[in-house]
Amino acid sequence: MSDAAGIRGRVLQALALNREPGFHFAGNFVQISFDRTDPADTHVHIDTGAFCNDADGQANIGVVGILADMSLAACIRGGMDPATRLATVSLSLQFSGRPARGPLHASSIFEGFTGNGESRQAQSRVVLSGSAGPVCHGHGAFMLLEPPAGLKLFPMPSGPRTAAPPDERDLSREERALLRHADATLQHGAHDFLRRFWGYSEARRTKQGASCTMKNGPHIANRVHHVQGGILVGLAASTACAALPAKWGLSGITACFVSPGMGRALRARSRVLHQGLLTAVVRTEILGPNRRRVLEALTTHSRTGA
Repeated sequence: MSDAAGIRGRVLQALALNREPGFHFAGNFVQISFDRTDPADTHVHIDTGAFCNDADGQANIGVVGILADMSLAACIRGGMDPATRLATVSLSLQFSGRPARGPLHASSIFEGFTGNGESRQAQSRVVLSGSAGPVCHGHGAFMLLEPPAGLKLFPMPSGPRTAAPPDERDLSREERALLRHADATLQHGAHDFLRRFWGYSEARRTKQGASCTMKNGPHIANRVHHVQGGILVGLAASTACAALPAKWGLSGITACFVSPGMGRALRARSRVLHQGLLTAVVRTEILGPNRRRVLEALTTHSRTGA
């Protein structure tokens, strides 16, 4: 089976899995496996491949972001109702320089709460490793929220999951639209599929840095129809990297979540704050409709080539 055919089959399987409550399409597509959810020892992994790898053979930064985000939240949910809704408040990742080649494994631990009452935040930390060792270390803060009115949340699935692809004649309007988007992406081949499917490939250099407009939709949304937090982190990181020449590698990112990622499209804008001989700093903001601020991120970069 060709890579393109395999990716299309994976999209169809994710559509089938998405009909079951508890998870979202993006998580089903990359097939995140929650192997153990315990506050003191949580393990989550993704078996990477052509469906999520960039041209250099490494997992796309959005995959790293979504795995880190989901693992940081999973160890918190491990000590409470597994259907608890958690909103990411902040997420920080520091990269080791080792390649993000899979399979990718994330181990996380819950570190308790800060604050009291409704405003308290749960904190956790994670180590994400690939075939060459630790890829990044990170920590996150999450707020416990009630689900939107009329929406019931379900626990995250445990372990690997499979499903028979649905009959394409029976797809809903939303499912058909998502499959058309995948097919349009695959018209350019399987190369860099996920980067193009999620919209990161739209990042372009500008006079001050870079910008990227990412179309919103069920292919990147969670169960409450907001863009998944790790995918937002990937958008910020991708746009920030586009603001610098290729010789600069991402060494760290700190992202602060301001409001839900809603609307027909989100726009990321990066501005280079510092570019020295060996290090660079880039500030990125992601805006929604009416220029509503969704996320603020600060990235650090190190010079990796001449």
